[in-house]
Amino acid sequence: MTALLRVENVTKHYGTRIGCAEVSFELYPGEVMGIVGESGSGKTTLLNCLAGQLPCDAGRVMFDTKTSGLRDVLAMSAPERRMLARTDWAFVQQHPRDGLRMNVSAGGNVGERLMAVGARHYGEIRQAATDWLARVEIEAGRIDDRPTTFSGGMQQRLQIARNLVTGPRLVFMDEPTGGLDVSVQARLLDLLRGLVREMGLSAIVVTHDLAVVRLLADRLMVMKDGHVVESGLTDQVLDDPQHGYTQLLVSSVLQV
Repeated sequence: MTALLRVENVTKHYGTRIGCAEVSFELYPGEVMGIVGESGSGKTTLLNCLAGQLPCDAGRVMFDTKTSGLRDVLAMSAPERRMLARTDWAFVQQHPRDGLRMNVSAGGNVGERLMAVGARHYGEIRQAATDWLARVEIEAGRIDDRPTTFSGGMQQRLQIARNLVTGPRLVFMDEPTGGLDVSVQARLLDLLRGLVREMGLSAIVVTHDLAVVRLLADRLMVMKDGHVVESGLTDQVLDDPQHGYTQLLVSSVLQV
């Protein structure tokens, strides 16, 4: 099987400080990779580099495009990257306000992404938006309401609908349950897990919450000071951590 994403020695510095250093891995179709570490470990820097939202100092991010096979995303033109971000890729922000247009209706938020890839039939766009609101457990009657009237959990579910409506193959998630109440987190995680499996999505999930990666991720990378210190199957890494830092992460959760 061909890797959907091949990351080769991705490196980013902020002056003399390391953001991430020589990170390499492969992600296959339908696979979810979790990236964990404490604040400042480099996990969000890495995610933004992979998604083309932050320029790298070195390395390649090879994506298996539908039209021309493996291509280095970092070497693409800006218009090419924008089109990739609208079609085959999606990015779920930690704070839904960063991933939604708050002054546009719920249906408009979902429909905008369809229009960005060429959809023009109003009735079809509205029907697709209605269908996706139902898939993320938002009542059809809220389609014309603005996200400002939604709870945090509903805003996050709306952001997911906006991102997935075009059927991307790769989704980047930055702390997707961050800032939500525990009960809301559980509901959102169940929803995400169902959508990932149902759509056969590949995903890269950044989080500090080991329970999130336990539920969502097939494989796991642990980062510290910009470096990957341990990686492997999620259950294997969490149940039998080898690196001292990973052991500290796991034990700190067990002590809570």
